[in-house]
Amino acid sequence: MLSRQPEPEYMDLPEEAEAYARADFSEVNQAFVDRLVEWAGPCGRARALDLGTGPADIPMRLLERRPHWRVVGADASLAMLKLALPGIRDRGLSSSLGLVLGDAKRLPLASRSFDVIFSNSILHHISETEDLWLEVKRLARPGAVVLVRDLARPVTAEAARRIVERYAGQESPLLQEEYYRSLLAAYTPDEVRSQLVKAGLGSLHVQMITDRHMDIAGRCS
Repeated sequence: MLSRQPEPEYMDLPEEAEAYARADFSEVNQAFVDRLVEWAGPCGRARALDLGTGPADIPMRLLERRPHWRVVGADASLAMLKLALPGIRDRGLSSSLGLVLGDAKRLPLASRSFDVIFSNSILHHISETEDLWLEVKRLARPGAVVLVRDLARPVTAEAARRIVERYAGQESPLLQEEYYRSLLAAYTPDEVRSQLVKAGLGSLHVQMITDRHMDIAGRCS
């Protein structure tokens, strides 16, 4: 099994943030939103938190499906949040989508204040995973819906390269290299299960959903 190779937690450089924002993640982001809406069920109103929101494409798509929700998008990268602002304004979402600059492991937000907590592709950036999961536990209201989707680490570096070629071969060399590093920095499903048990979140379940993605989902007890 390939050992994990950590990568930087934040994407602070403007050129990195812009390369990420220019990439076409519309299909995977919409699939994530569809899964989140399905998992949350017919919830008329909710307060939701997106950890590692980036340019906030997922919260904006989510509010198209759940316009009565209120969403907070948190990210430690100021460059990413700056890229999110024009889209929020253009879609008229300033009153329903707020942004917070902060580390997902220690956010300036009240305990037990969210009905839904979600994240797409933040876990592999984090080495202090227990702090992240404890923060999820702190912020979630009893019975809150949690959906975290992330990469799963391939067995070999060669397998990681094949995944990059198959799914990001049309992207810029910068983005391809970042994708490769992200695959090497990802966790395995068994590693995540151990993290959840250690943090007291054994009610969440881990499942591979593609050849490179896993979902961590459930309700906080």
